[in-house]
Amino acid sequence: MQCFVLQAQEQQNVDFLTANIDVQPNEQSKKISGTVTYTFNVLATIDSVFLDAKKMDFTTVLLNNKRVKYKVDENRITIYKKLKKGKKYNLKLTYQAQPKQTLYFVGWNKKDDKNNQIWTQGQGKYTSHWLPSFDDMNEKVIFNLTITFNKNYQVIANGKLKTTSVKDNLKEWEFRMKNPMSSYLLAFAIGNYSVHKEVSASGVPLELYYYPKDSAKVETTYKYSKAIFNFLEAEIGVAYPWQVYKQIPVRDFLYAGMENTTTTIFSDAYVVDSLAYNDTNYVNVNAHELAHQWFGDLVTEVSSNHHWLHEGFATYYAYLAEKEVLGEEHFNWKLFATALQLDKVNQKNKGEALTNPKASSLTFYEKGAWALHALVDLVGKNAFKEGVKNYLEKHKYKNVTVADFLFSIEQASGINLQDYNSTWLTAKNFPTNKAKEILKKSSSSITTFYKLQKELTVSKELNSVIIDRYWNKATSNQLKKYIVEFYSKSLSNAVKNGILKSNDVKLRQKLLLNTQKFTLEDIAYFESFLTDKSYTTVENALYKLWIYNPDKRAVYLEETKDILGFSNKNVRLLWLSLAIMTKEYNVALKNDYLKELRSYTSEKEYFETRQLAFSYLNDLFYLDETNLVDLIHATNHPVWQFKSYARNLVNDILEKKEYKKMLLKLEPQVSKEDFKYIKSRL
Repeated sequence: MQCFVLQAQEQQNVDFLTANIDVQPNEQSKKISGTVTYTFNVLATIDSVFLDAKKMDFTTVLLNNKRVKYKVDENRITIYKKLKKGKKYNLKLTYQAQPKQTLYFVGWNKKDDKNNQIWTQGQGKYTSHWLPSFDDMNEKVIFNLTITFNKNYQVIANGKLKTTSVKDNLKEWEFRMKNPMSSYLLAFAIGNYSVHKEVSASGVPLELYYYPKDSAKVETTYKYSKAIFNFLEAEIGVAYPWQVYKQIPVRDFLYAGMENTTTTIFSDAYVVDSLAYNDTNYVNVNAHELAHQWFGDLVTEVSSNHHWLHEGFATYYAYLAEKEVLGEEHFNWKLFATALQLDKVNQKNKGEALTNPKASSLTFYEKGAWALHALVDLVGKNAFKEGVKNYLEKHKYKNVTVADFLFSIEQASGINLQDYNSTWLTAKNFPTNKAKEILKKSSSSITTFYKLQKELTVSKELNSVIIDRYWNKATSNQLKKYIVEFYSKSLSNAVKNGILKSNDVKLRQKLLLNTQKFTLEDIAYFESFLTDKSYTTVENALYKLWIYNPDKRAVYLEETKDILGFSNKNVRLLWLSLAIMTKEYNVALKNDYLKELRSYTSEKEYFETRQLAFSYLNDLFYLDETNLVDLIHATNHPVWQFKSYARNLVNDILEKKEYKKMLLKLEPQVSKEDFKYIKSRL
């Protein structure tokens, strides 16, 4: 998950133990009401205690069942009472909130009533928007959560489902946890779900949720899930620390996934069929979020200065899981690819230390994974595994620092890690040369690639001749893919013909994506790519063939007319745009095609679909009033990437007088909140 710089206040003299939560979300008002009862011990006599609570209204505040003085501001509730050292207290709060973030109501309107959902995303310090809780990650509590909602929906939350009960149209779900966790990992999701159940080798229940309409995609979406779970538990050497593990796809999620304790929530863009699986799949995200159940959930960073202990570890163990199910070549070349990315950052003088709390995701994730891979190379696999196990067992359900981890590895290996720390953790630049040496030891095909690069630099032979020689000896398809990516312009016809006739979808795709222009000779070969088992390949082949062979545009459109593509309908949206622009193709249906294209900016569509539709309409046609209303709504979308895109598009179209007039005219059709950004630009 994404990194956030935290500046929460810790209450050193109070130890919160348990929280019994009872909440009821209201999909119509987009509010949540609830009651939470905390138990806590006082470690030193104090005169107040507080909870983080963003813009909440409180109707009941009881300390040990008695009324007590309290103060509420926009960020917290503070209870004033002399609290005695060594005494345990109960604090009961009844409240209501209308969160602007963290608790998301998706759907629930006339335009979008087929995929109604409610879900949380509390990463960092945001759970306090829907529950009086703790922005500080160092406060770990056993959370028990009871949720009441419409009985026709499924409710999923942290912990094991203990009981359910139905009264009239409402159903109550009661979830229980056994061990403490930070409140940012508290979560629930509500929607229309079915579940596929498995049991791990160690007996842990695995619950894999899906939309009923996606039953045919369960196998491809959750491919290797059980194998990944079994591998990580064995590799880490510490039993999975919770009672159950659930995975829930949700619509328009803010990130790829989030490792809530026992309950990973992830983007339903990863719910894929067998064709989409070849381009994008859930395997890496699946393994990454599961690894967090140990690294992040079981042991949690003290502060963002130690964020490597979350993201670097989850990334590296996900790569190890991929190595287990996809092979060692996949693993080594993935590390090769990330080393290239990090070296490019070096060349721009933008390197970052892993101890920098404001470092980028690339640093925390990829440089972080590399730091662990280098540590394994330095101390050996056995010492590394022993050190990780000791680190987790010593600090379980507690908060940790980088020094805690390094101490465990030093104890297990007998090696002083001072030089390692300064090279991999505190230095800004990525140590590219050290990474190269590690890769050369690990993979003969990567060693061969480095030799090829050197020979192409120093030899007087034609590049195509040198590449042919290496290509013919290559036994690794990963090596061939990188040869195509780096040297596509120097490939001989013999090499290209071999690729074009091969059945390797990824290798063919590499050639297609790295061929900028089609020659007449290319066209005949690339036509076969329209039937490849890859939506990325089909989309790019259709576009390039349409551009470079105008005489057969109608033929290409007929061949691809029934393909939707990914969940964002990438192939369909391109197809509609090309069909509208192809003069001789289905002239009588042009208006229908344009109407369909316009419909995809609607709020009922996934945000990725909407963004593609806006882009095509703005570049090729025009945005009508309905599209502009959809755009106005998009300027307040919870997914920041899409919101940013929508706002940038508004800025661009306001330069055109006709759009400016239309937007002003539409103000009465939208809420003041939605029109706020438009007004600020006018």
